[in-house]
Amino acid sequence: MDYVPDTSVIVDGRFTSFLSRKRDVRVILPEAMIAEVEHQANEGRAIGLAALEELKALRKMADEGKIYLEIQGGRPTRSEIRNARLGDIDNIIREVALENDATLVTGDAIQRDIAFVKGIKVEYIEHPSKSFRKIEEFFDEETTSVHLKAGLKPILKKGRPGETRYVESGNTISHRELESIANNIVKRCRTEPESFIELDLNGATVAQLGPMRIVITRPPFSDEMEITAVRPITKLSLEDYNLDAELVNRLKDQASGILIAGAPGAGKSTFVQALAEFLSDQGKMVKTMERPRDLQVKKQITQYTSLEGSMERTGDILLLVREDYTVFDEMRVTSDFKVFSDLRLAGVGMIGVVHATRPIDALQRFIGRIELGLIPQVVDTILFIRNGGVSSVLTTEQVVKIPEGMTQEDLARPVIVVRDFKTSRPLYEIYSYGEQVVVVPVNRSEATGVNSLAAQKIEEDLRRFLGTQEVKAELLSGSRARVFVPEEYIPKLIGKKGSTISEVEKRLNIKLEVEPLQVKPAGRRPVGVEIKNKIIYLDVGEKDRFVKVYVDDILILQAKSSSKGIIRIKINSETGAALYKYIKEGKRIECSFVD
Repeated sequence: MDYVPDTSVIVDGRFTSFLSRKRDVRVILPEAMIAEVEHQANEGRAIGLAALEELKALRKMADEGKIYLEIQGGRPTRSEIRNARLGDIDNIIREVALENDATLVTGDAIQRDIAFVKGIKVEYIEHPSKSFRKIEEFFDEETTSVHLKAGLKPILKKGRPGETRYVESGNTISHRELESIANNIVKRCRTEPESFIELDLNGATVAQLGPMRIVITRPPFSDEMEITAVRPITKLSLEDYNLDAELVNRLKDQASGILIAGAPGAGKSTFVQALAEFLSDQGKMVKTMERPRDLQVKKQITQYTSLEGSMERTGDILLLVREDYTVFDEMRVTSDFKVFSDLRLAGVGMIGVVHATRPIDALQRFIGRIELGLIPQVVDTILFIRNGGVSSVLTTEQVVKIPEGMTQEDLARPVIVVRDFKTSRPLYEIYSYGEQVVVVPVNRSEATGVNSLAAQKIEEDLRRFLGTQEVKAELLSGSRARVFVPEEYIPKLIGKKGSTISEVEKRLNIKLEVEPLQVKPAGRRPVGVEIKNKIIYLDVGEKDRFVKVYVDDILILQAKSSSKGIIRIKINSETGAALYKYIKEGKRIECSFVD
């Protein structure tokens, strides 16, 4: 019996399994199919490398006398290889089967139907119902992610957001074992339900295997082959977060432009899944935009990815779907923020997920990307996630007022006021100042004498407990305070699973928010900034001095000041462009002098 396989049954191992039940078989491999596999393997694509392993297995079967192997046909042109997805290679494979009166073996339903229409004998192999699971062996009920790299022991991340740890487990993984695991993943992604290859590029493959998001990297993209598999172990409902009824009502009926912000691993995805399902349960139509699609949401919520590589095209489609809310997961680049803004301004409720170290940083990601006056219409609520919970909530509104700290009435202008949702206290003001957009913390010196005494009492208690004088406290309300302590003392204050801070809160009868204390290095002073005619003027205050310029404690420039104590930097230079961006983001600019 003569068989001609196509790429679909080579890449996932179905053809070699099919042959194991046959006798006196001649296998004809079209040169076009081999060329397609070679092209994919040369580009470092996991699908091509998996197919190459199967071709090697066929050669081994031929060498052992189990099959007769023959290669036929000419090598395809570059154009035919590039247009493989359009069916050029599939057509060449069908022609080889037709010329040899052989049976075409395929796992592609369209290939099967086209072969039937053309009168070609065809055998369709269904996806296997079971296959050996390899990557799951590294997981247990506590493991959230597995990190495999050739020549190292597996690294497992265990625990829940805010309580994670990394541990080594098992024996060193060889490169051969790693390739075997990768091939198994790719094969299963083509056959198992709710599994797919999201991205397959030169040196990087992103796959969704059931609930697991898997990234496979190879040289030249990474220095060594590596597999990272992430699996959610916690799925919560919105009720599990114990949110205030007022906040729940806002999320349900008032908030339409929501940002979910936090550091990597803080629990943003878990929260946004809970919020999406909560809104869906309220009778809202909810969709998602993800790259890759890895949110674990119920089937009523349709998950979209980039359409032909473009989130803009996905946004165009969603405008036709007329959904109530869209979840935009992992916004990173400028085009993502513009798509989010366009959909929101079109009337779609938007929930965006962004990485940020502070709540205000999430909002600043929009500055310079959309018009300043549109920001409150695009983002009205920011939820900051820390250690798996909602640690703070901000709201935005635009008013016309004199900015905080100014006194002249003619300086009144549109100002975006960012408030703490629970206390309604203004925290920041954002407005245009000359050619710049500035983000200014609101002066908190208006605290009453009672509040000052309460903050002083908290500082004294924590200084005794921690054994350090570097403690600052500020009262947020009658029942909440924020304390700033050096980063190395935070674990001692928090304690195991938050036990220590719970005892402190009971003793002080107040809820505490803990932030790292930023100790300002000695010898630095603020820098005056003025921008004119595409030139940044830095006024350092002393003439003819060698100066170091810092942005948020990071050294970015060393220069000598002029006879007027000024440093001039062109905005179109590399340093100037970076500095201009930092100024727009409202970062702290300081300097020190070199003796």
